[in-house]
Amino acid sequence: MYIIKLNAIDSTNTYLKDMSTATLPMDYTVVIAELQTKGRGQMGAKWRAESGKNLTASVFKRLSFFNVTDQFYISMAVSLAIIKALRSFKIPQLRIKWPNDILSADTKLCGILIENVIKNNNLQGSIIGFGLNVNQKFFDNLPQASSMSLVTGVIFNKDEVLSEVLKQLKVHFDLLESKQFLEIKSEYEDLLFRKNKPSTFRTSKNDSFSGIIQGVTENGQLQVWTEDGIIKTFDLKEIKLLY
Repeated sequence: MYIIKLNAIDSTNTYLKDMSTATLPMDYTVVIAELQTKGRGQMGAKWRAESGKNLTASVFKRLSFFNVTDQFYISMAVSLAIIKALRSFKIPQLRIKWPNDILSADTKLCGILIENVIKNNNLQGSIIGFGLNVNQKFFDNLPQASSMSLVTGVIFNKDEVLSEVLKQLKVHFDLLESKQFLEIKSEYEDLLFRKNKPSTFRTSKNDSFSGIIQGVTENGQLQVWTEDGIIKTFDLKEIKLLY
């Protein structure tokens, strides 16, 4: 494992992406920064983290064995890896808010951004970025944000947390390589936030509706049982689950 530690960077994902344009980085190349000035989340959202208090990192995983059509399994496996790592630190009530935010109860601890490197329609590798709130105590104007320290009262060693996350990533990529897709999808769906509970969603047109999450399709669409008794599927760009 090759670990690059930086004091500050615009984005660890961008750093790895730039590396991969010349030649593919070594398997499990890790870039970790004390501060990200332009951290990114899903759909272009900005990720803000206090310098030195959290884990902002990206990992490059070579995936030549993997089919492009199975990309969402990468997201599911990474979500499960981070959940398993957090369990080892006794973080309570862990859930996955579709597609891959990691929550403790209903507060967000971790965001994940996965960017795949595809050449000639073949998957070459995956850049797995994650921002994990570890010891940060204050989140201005972010009522849904929390940290490992806030939910437990413990100050954590960030290197120990990173080591456990990387260990679990290896375990779950081994599951992917051995095609344990059913196991991964089943475990992911069991951990979905608000699964089987009446929930409110907002559409891209700013309309709201009620429904009950049933699961996900193999390509990551959310399956929602709607008020008219039909199970409909939605892409990330189409709806947002409200807290």
